[in-house]
Amino acid sequence: MATAAKDFYRILGVAENASAEEIKKAYRKLAKQYHPDAHPNDSAAADRFKEISEAYSVLSDDEKRKQYDQMRKYGPMGGFGGSSGARPGGAYSSRTEGFSFDDLNGVGGLGDIFGSIFDFGKRSRGGASARAQGPQRGENVEYAVEIPFETAVRGGKVSISVPISEPCVTCSRSGAAPGSTLVTCPECRGSGSITFGQGGFAVSRPCPACYGKGTVPTEPCPTCHGQGQVNTHRQLQINVPAGVDTGSKLRLSGQGEAGTAGGPRGDLIVSFRVRPHAVFTREGMDLYRSLPVNIAQAVLGSRVKVRTVDDKQVIIKVPPGTQPGKLLRIREQGVEKDGLRGDLFVKMDVKVPEKLDEEETRLFSEFVKVAELKY
Repeated sequence: MATAAKDFYRILGVAENASAEEIKKAYRKLAKQYHPDAHPNDSAAADRFKEISEAYSVLSDDEKRKQYDQMRKYGPMGGFGGSSGARPGGAYSSRTEGFSFDDLNGVGGLGDIFGSIFDFGKRSRGGASARAQGPQRGENVEYAVEIPFETAVRGGKVSISVPISEPCVTCSRSGAAPGSTLVTCPECRGSGSITFGQGGFAVSRPCPACYGKGTVPTEPCPTCHGQGQVNTHRQLQINVPAGVDTGSKLRLSGQGEAGTAGGPRGDLIVSFRVRPHAVFTREGMDLYRSLPVNIAQAVLGSRVKVRTVDDKQVIIKVPPGTQPGKLLRIREQGVEKDGLRGDLFVKMDVKVPEKLDEEETRLFSEFVKVAELKY
């Protein structure tokens, strides 16, 4: 049974007739506020960010927004104040006046999008699902890669060498030497697994003699030694999305272990570790760095150059009377992610001279006298 519908306009806090620019502005504000990087380990913020992104993905697309507005008007539940579309007896119809939910299937995946707008219970047809037979999908492979700080912030390409097993070309994965035959494994008697007792429980594991196949060759393949696969390395160049952090993962479809009996390959899941930077540190989508200024610049104020993570020089104004440790913000020079960008905070590191020449000593002495009279 359907529950209440999601109102994407209300989620973004905009009017129904909001312009594309107003929708974009509202999204950017909310997305930055609830971005998971700004709220680590906060599931509520993560759910809110997902909801905001879902709303923006529909309302930012003219065609999807048109379909959504039509559904709000003629929705089958009347949750938006439109025609309910309900038939006598409480049954709901998928077709309303001049509009069918079936029409959404061919419009850029809108069937999936609008299916997520309403919480329908999903029931399997014909009871329990049938167990997959025939070709089996290959296993997923997880691989950790260390990347430079700049690549994590800006995105880029990195080359990796992934250890992986490939089907043996000599025996076509049978494990048998050319000309030999396969016989029932005497260890597991063809079951592919062995069972043994452990702590009062029966534990099953793949048979080590036939590697879980249930058969063994009369003569093992000289290339793979009867395993049917060989260990190798696959060289890949991957695109690192901007804004990844340590622990972020990237899934590459079809780059994992090979399937069996013609089944598809599994996926490669790349986990990132970001090397620390000598100058910049990161907190969520914001970057931090320190900048040395001399005591005169801090007291009188000045304009100084700051190098950003993009290797650009930005001139900032140091206000008169700047105290050590003061943070100055440079907007949108932080981490870029999901179309948003954080800020760069520059910490004032006021340097006090260790030695003074005669003229500098005289000037500072005069300053001390004035300061004593003032305070």
